[in-house]
Amino acid sequence: MKGKSKIYWFEPIVFLFFGVFHLHRIWGLINRPAYSEYWISVMNDRGVVYLILMIVLSLLCLMGIIIFCKNIRKNYWWRWIYIFGGGYVLFDLFAILTKIEIWNKLLLYMFDITNPFWNVIWGSFIIIGFLSFWLGILIIKQIKCTRC
Repeated sequence: MKGKSKIYWFEPIVFLFFGVFHLHRIWGLINRPAYSEYWISVMNDRGVVYLILMIVLSLLCLMGIIIFCKNIRKNYWWRWIYIFGGGYVLFDLFAILTKIEIWNKLLLYMFDITNPFWNVIWGSFIIIGFLSFWLGILIIKQIKCTRC
């Protein structure tokens, strides 16, 4: 695209990773108790899975925000997701890490298997995951088109 900045190699990876991360929530629709128990234990135990997720998610968000800021005048429309989505994810990770009480209550509500909104909550994340993964594929195609 004329006047647009370079698309970096990791940009589709950001969307593909977040897509897969959200698509795994299909498990939550299939088996509420196992899904809820697993993720609550990950957040409470703060073991290897927790640390790896915190590091990977934080790095991807920070890299996206840096790319957005670096190319402020010649961004692609989808880079706004780095600001809003990445900003939200960084806040979410911070709130989980510091155990902000209201955020913890919200998470416990979301993971309550008797929650009448369970399917809406986790179904919404699955839709976000699908759209994110699809966007990652479109960005890969766009990279290939700019190299032709």
